[in-house]
Amino acid sequence: MSTQKYPLDADALLVRAAARRVALTITVAVSLLVVAVLVAAFSVVLTQIPLGDLLHPGPRETVVDIDGVDILLAGTLIGVAAIASAGLLGWLVTRRAVRPLVDALRRQREFVADASHELRTPLAVLDARIQVLQRSLTPSDPHASVVADLRADSRALIGVMADLLESVEIPKDAVSEPAPVAPVVESSIAAMRLLARQREVTLVSRLSSDDLRVSMPASSLQRCVVALVDNAVKHSPAAGKVVVSVRREGRHVRIDVTDEGPGIRGISPDRVFDRFARSAHAVGGGGSSRSGFGIGLALVQDAVTRYGGSAIVSTTSDAGTTMTLRIPVSR
Repeated sequence: MSTQKYPLDADALLVRAAARRVALTITVAVSLLVVAVLVAAFSVVLTQIPLGDLLHPGPRETVVDIDGVDILLAGTLIGVAAIASAGLLGWLVTRRAVRPLVDALRRQREFVADASHELRTPLAVLDARIQVLQRSLTPSDPHASVVADLRADSRALIGVMADLLESVEIPKDAVSEPAPVAPVVESSIAAMRLLARQREVTLVSRLSSDDLRVSMPASSLQRCVVALVDNAVKHSPAAGKVVVSVRREGRHVRIDVTDEGPGIRGISPDRVFDRFARSAHAVGGGGSSRSGFGIGLALVQDAVTRYGGSAIVSTTSDAGTTMTLRIPVSR
């Protein structure tokens, strides 16, 4: 029977880190017990033999031909062996206990990869047909702008598939063209204006006057910003406002997306970027996106961390929530 080896992914590393923590906890607990036993043994020996006689033995009658030092040495060796055995046992037990979880996470990633591969061809065909339709229209055709929007949407979906595939593969060192932040943010806001208008939400941009560029592909940056704006819009009340601000912060570019919603509820703010985490308090949205543009907050985290950045919830309260991207400035 052959066994297939799979490369370690982020989830497997996370589970193994948890296994190490469990093993360490078991080791510490058993070590404390062993130390307690040793202390008791030392106490018994020292009460029977004065410390001076133990260190400098003299002529005396012995019932058992074993010195106190030998007893203490033997006890120490036994204690060390017990601690090492406890650590090894804890490691083996915990690895075996979490093996089904590793397998489940691997199957999940395989499913995402398979689904993404299966969707790439239909999306490519759809994009090609939209492109043919777009070329057949004259600039004065009243439907030209709608077809152009459809083409942009199809390209966005293809980009989402690319992000999904990258999120389940082992990260590779890739060199990409630096992305200009201001044009990408403006394009992201423009892509979300229709959805915002339908929900009576105003989108506002506050961009830095500096020519900021980040070490991240423009397509990935746009999908991340669109996902955060999409999330902010769906959590905003009617007549609310979503503000997207950009500024430099040390060696990073900081992008804040602020809404006027009720804040994050039903889940810890530290977990909103975790895979499968969801807050069920979207305003009129039931906790699910309506736009189809967003790549999901978990994929946002995956995308920005791949290029040395981070995604966090800066603030959240009844007055609204601010989500922040910090991405290294391009050198």
